[in-house]
Amino acid sequence: MSVRVRGVCKSFGALRVLENVSFQMDEGDTWCLMGPSGAGKTTLLRIMLGLEAADDGAVEGLDIGDASVVFQEDRLCNALTPIENLALVMPGRASRRELRALLSEILPSEALDKPVINLSGGQRRRVSLARAMAYPGTMVVMDEPFTGLDMQTKRTVIDFVLRHLNGRTLLVSTHGERDAELLGARRVELFDLSGEHRRA
Repeated sequence: MSVRVRGVCKSFGALRVLENVSFQMDEGDTWCLMGPSGAGKTTLLRIMLGLEAADDGAVEGLDIGDASVVFQEDRLCNALTPIENLALVMPGRASRRELRALLSEILPSEALDKPVINLSGGQRRRVSLARAMAYPGTMVVMDEPFTGLDMQTKRTVIDFVLRHLNGRTLLVSTHGERDAELLGARRVELFDLSGEHRRA
């Protein structure tokens, strides 16, 4: 199933953020939404997820609940362990053994049974990423997911994400050219407050 963004426009008062943004992602595609801070990447993702209304245009093929999301902030339940945070988003009774095995690919074993409030920022980020990959949606959306990760950890995490996509569409917002290269992604580029865009 394709996801289509058609002519999306958005302003906040007199500030034009997005104008006539259009692109199409086919099932299983990996895309990076590129651009500097202030170019409207997060706004476009929020519109696609139904969290923000566009002034004009439409998003087709993506319903509420279809996508798992990594927001810029972690949005974890601080009192729960990484395993318990993943279990929260799983339908029915998730196998704790499977969730532990998934998390063990990107977290040290001693972190798995601690409340996430006691983890480092980089470890919390990895819990958020694993939670998004565990959720059984049709698309994965990530907003600046690799911020604060060193290059070795970033490579490990990107390998983890690609390994667990299982045919899902992936859309990652970033301003890092290296991120797009490591993901092997096609690109939509937004330019700072100009509203112009191009597809590469």
